[in-house]
Amino acid sequence: MPELPDVVVYLEALAARVRGARLEGVRLASPFVLRSVDPPLGEAAGRAVVGFRRLGKRLVLELEGGLFLVLHLMIAGRLHWRPAGARLPGRVGLAALDFSTGTLVLTEAGTRRRAALHLVRGEAALAAHDLGGLEVLEADVAAFAAALGRERHTLKRALTDPTILSGIGNAYADEILHRARLSPFALTDRLSTEEIARLFEAARATLADWCERLRR
Repeated sequence: MPELPDVVVYLEALAARVRGARLEGVRLASPFVLRSVDPPLGEAAGRAVVGFRRLGKRLVLELEGGLFLVLHLMIAGRLHWRPAGARLPGRVGLAALDFSTGTLVLTEAGTRRRAALHLVRGEAALAAHDLGGLEVLEADVAAFAAALGRERHTLKRALTDPTILSGIGNAYADEILHRARLSPFALTDRLSTEEIARLFEAARATLADWCERLRR
């Protein structure tokens, strides 16, 4: 599943291609990928892209007029930049977002369709997609310790709970724990101050390192 570094790099690549471009329309190969009904998807057509955000593992494209396209790739969803009007690939193709500068194709491998697209209006509706986890790369160690200390969990569960920490899944959690030299089964309420600091630095370093690697 794409996690924080993957989503950050996806958004940077999208910003380079569609900032200021108009979304001419959205083609759906599978009706199940669209998980919202109001506003209707057609309202997005003709609006320029004015911003980009990340909400946990979700990608957000801000459109003119206070509309937001929210993409959750789940486990097997992937994004591909193609020439304008590109055809959707058979079987794995879910949706195509046609911009004035090219086409963004959403695919998903396998038979289970979990990737999701929402169109929402306004900041309040967008906030419903934010699970509230702490942004580790923007936090200090005190905020990190407070987030870990809210509930008693194993470290693996705490790292991957999106209501505790934002954007971290199994893949990066394992690397963070290895880097911090801590057991995934250690309990959050049993950590020493030094162990919390070590975990915090490992989390920041791992996420930052992977952002840089994926940019290459």
